[in-house]
Amino acid sequence: MLLKDEVEMLRRVPLFSKIAPAKLKLLAFASERLNCREGQNLFRQGDPGDAAYVVLSGTADVLVNSNGDEVKVADVEQNSIVGEIAILCDVSRTATVRATSRLEVLKISKENFLGLMNDFPDMAVEIMRVLADRLNHTTSELTAARAREQRATT
Repeated sequence: MLLKDEVEMLRRVPLFSKIAPAKLKLLAFASERLNCREGQNLFRQGDPGDAAYVVLSGTADVLVNSNGDEVKVADVEQNSIVGEIAILCDVSRTATVRATSRLEVLKISKENFLGLMNDFPDMAVEIMRVLADRLNHTTSELTAARAREQRATT
């Protein structure tokens, strides 16, 4: 894939849609393209949070360890971003992301990601919206999982 194609793919990600093409070109150039096969982990819960990932193609599951079991809390699709929570909170990975098909991602370093947020306050606001939505969804999923678990033990 050419740099201009990567820039076009980044523009399709809602988080980056308002960023100037020249800045996206620099971001794409400074980022690393990675591929995962189906069943392979992009990263695991507890790993260091050193980068965010933009999904260029493919799908993945977001899994959280709960009482020794992996609970699926979200799906990841093309034009999604994952891994930003660990960067923003300066913590280890809060979930495992496992490819459910061939997955192609653009790895954005912590420094580049935080630099973009500093340069584009609108991006920071959009990230807050995305994170709030994810928190709501994850809370609902974990509540449902706990209810299923309690029903199974009674």
